[in-house]
Amino acid sequence: MKTTEKPLLFDRRFWPIFWTQFLGAFNDNVFKNALVILITFKAYSIAGLSPEQMVALSGGVFILPFFLFSAIAGQIADKLPKSSIVVGVKLSEIAFMILGTVGFLTEHLSLLMATLFLMGLHSTFFGPIKYSILPEVIENDELVAGNAYVELGTFLAILLGTILGGTLISVQGAGAWLVGGTTILLACAGTWTGLKVLKLEPSRPDLKIQWDGVRPTIQILKLVTEIRSVFLSVLGISWFWFLGAAFLSLLPPYCKDFLHSSESLVTFFLALFSIGVGLGSLLCEKFSFRKLELGLVPVGSIGISLFLIDLYFASQGFERPESLLTVGGFLSTWTGWRITIDLILFSMFSGFFIVPLYTLIQQRAEPGTRSRIIAANNIINAFFMVISSVGLAGLYALKLSIPQIFMILSLLNVAVAIYIYTVIPEFLFRFICWCLANLLYRLKMKGVDYIPDEGPAVLVCNHVSFIDWLIIASATQRPVRFVMHHSFMKIPFAGWIFRDAKVIPIAGSKEDPEILNEAFDRIAHELRAGELVCIFPEGAITHDGEVAKFRPGIERILKETPVPVVPMALDGLWGSFFSRKGGNALRKPFRRFWSRVS
Repeated sequence: MKTTEKPLLFDRRFWPIFWTQFLGAFNDNVFKNALVILITFKAYSIAGLSPEQMVALSGGVFILPFFLFSAIAGQIADKLPKSSIVVGVKLSEIAFMILGTVGFLTEHLSLLMATLFLMGLHSTFFGPIKYSILPEVIENDELVAGNAYVELGTFLAILLGTILGGTLISVQGAGAWLVGGTTILLACAGTWTGLKVLKLEPSRPDLKIQWDGVRPTIQILKLVTEIRSVFLSVLGISWFWFLGAAFLSLLPPYCKDFLHSSESLVTFFLALFSIGVGLGSLLCEKFSFRKLELGLVPVGSIGISLFLIDLYFASQGFERPESLLTVGGFLSTWTGWRITIDLILFSMFSGFFIVPLYTLIQQRAEPGTRSRIIAANNIINAFFMVISSVGLAGLYALKLSIPQIFMILSLLNVAVAIYIYTVIPEFLFRFICWCLANLLYRLKMKGVDYIPDEGPAVLVCNHVSFIDWLIIASATQRPVRFVMHHSFMKIPFAGWIFRDAKVIPIAGSKEDPEILNEAFDRIAHELRAGELVCIFPEGAITHDGEVAKFRPGIERILKETPVPVVPMALDGLWGSFFSRKGGNALRKPFRRFWSRVS
């Protein structure tokens, strides 16, 4: 149960894990960027590699532990108390940062690369906990907000850490001391917040850990495929990191070579991206109304593609200046403002895309396997980021311009989106529900808490319009099996949505007794399986706006399968385009849109 009414970011259950992950990500990026700057400007090398190759190698060194140790990290996070693991991981971070400080002071590149690997190892073991712990410390209806804050914190940490790391190492004569002292201080602060994480019982204390790395990796990759929606959500998140890694890699050459700008514009664009994702994550929480809203995933993917495409067209109209372009000079042109708007909206819609997917994984994964599924997600994310780098190198080899690569990424995003929404129609279905409830109408909900979070129940509601079921679905976090007249299943496109939404077709006793009996068998089956079933007991859409006499179907359902009944009432749809006021529905297209529905 909730222990306080404080905002989540200040809640004792949540803020320790939030600040622990923020400080860890912040420290990672301070260290990584300081090392990259050191390699770049002092032309350090190992085995004759160029500075550019060394920078690329450092990215590989940091990500390598995710491939090697994520499976072990996921097992440990499921077997042991997560709060204890957090403290152990953060204490190791202090030791790693002391080692890194020695590396910076002596300018010992091999030692610094070893420390970078250890920081990747630190992130590998903390990664499964960061997301799997949230359902254990906050309520189900707070998960969207929790994930939104985590994404906001992650991207702000990346931004601030990158800026601070580059700034500190550039200080003449004191850069190494400043970077070392700052990273140790951040590690100590993260350990302090880690000590405040709520004490938790292990999810699977009986789990036997396999230490060889290969077998458990194969096992957790199989584990993540057991629930189809979870697996495809993992692929969606991995696609986001594919796209994000490519986009962030493109920003420096886009600014330097295409826009002919100073380094300040790269920092400005990085800030836009980080703030945009964070802002989009928070807006996602607002538009979700404290529940998992999968309809925002298509909204996010549409926005990502639209603004990447416009970034291509905006870039075509940019006139390359002769002298280096500053942020002020860039923003003094209309094209500069258009590119800026494209960047921040692309980033905002990325937040819409990513937050519901993480929430879905947390809600639908079994508690005893959740950490291992998050670990599998981290492995697949890392793999997609590597593929992103290889693919980007291939596009460079084809001599494509950076705006052209933006267009290719946008088209790839469209293809991925179509694939995801084809194989999981639930996303498209929720998108339609969300649009109806938030764009066509203004939905106000009261008493939704009476719908049980789990277990069977029958929802009964008055029947006002052809979209009653979509409005109810948008107000209900759980999937609902709606009982509808069988003729609706034959409507083009709509019938496809009805079938994928697992609508139960029904007919009158005189019309088709076989369909009627099959419908009641299906209803009983779904209720025994713990699902929600919604019926409109009047049996037809109202012709006069009043509630008609109930037919005996509800009595037959409860006689066969006694379950709780949740009565509902829809108000505000009578007189709309989808109602039968004044004759047949769907005949007057401009009637009663954007009205209040409750």
